[in-house]
Amino acid sequence: MDLHTIRELRRPISAGSIDEWRGGYAWLAGGTWLFSEPQPALDTLIDLGGLGWPALEVSADGLTIGATCRVVDLHRFAGPAEWHALPLFRACCDAFLASFKIWNAATVGGNLCMSLPAGPMISLTAALEGFCTLWPRHGAPREVPVADFVAGNHANVLGAGELLRSIHLPASALRKRAAFRHASLTKLGRSAALLIGTRDAEGGLLLTITAATDRPVQLRFNAMPGVAEMRGAVECIAEARWFGDEHGSAAYKRHLALHFAEEIRAELEVASP
Repeated sequence: MDLHTIRELRRPISAGSIDEWRGGYAWLAGGTWLFSEPQPALDTLIDLGGLGWPALEVSADGLTIGATCRVVDLHRFAGPAEWHALPLFRACCDAFLASFKIWNAATVGGNLCMSLPAGPMISLTAALEGFCTLWPRHGAPREVPVADFVAGNHANVLGAGELLRSIHLPASALRKRAAFRHASLTKLGRSAALLIGTRDAEGGLLLTITAATDRPVQLRFNAMPGVAEMRGAVECIAEARWFGDEHGSAAYKRHLALHFAEEIRAELEVASP
């Protein structure tokens, strides 16, 4: 879509060269949402493509995903064999309401910054205990867990002009056994519920609920819970968190979450740590 209000496209070679921020500015990464509908409040786009951020960096500490990493790069990624959770990468990429053409432009950081309940990159990085590195307009970088970065439907903790620089997934989370459950009303539709469970070597379980809720909800268990304990934990989620839209009512999504939570619990209960 042509954006008829845009008067300037800036291509900085460093984020610091943008020395001011005002209304009408927007950072441009993949642009798959920016160019999908009119943006009458914007007159200037600031392209992040020239900053040269690495897409994926593997280290002993884990994986750092540049905010401008394309979805297709994450889908193709093959990491160390001991990272048992890697199948989640493709599973979450496949949960996009998007074609492979969009994958070649859409970015991981863009999906987080949109902060929609059904953002599958939010689901992935929250479930793998990721944390975001944010660059404020002024001041030192700050780190925020992905689960706390998203504050609600289309809402996050970014300040005016603040940049999401990267997302780090710790190796300890990547080594966990994982189980994935996803539901959509159509084959390539937006998620109605997307749940991920990870089990650590000591038998503890982390359940991450997304799409069914307006922001990621995480339930931690020090040991593998039983059927009643898991159901009780999901039922204790505040009613206001359950998110209803055209892809399913809040009650329907809560039902899916209860069903998937038990499936994940049962699958990981018998999985080798």
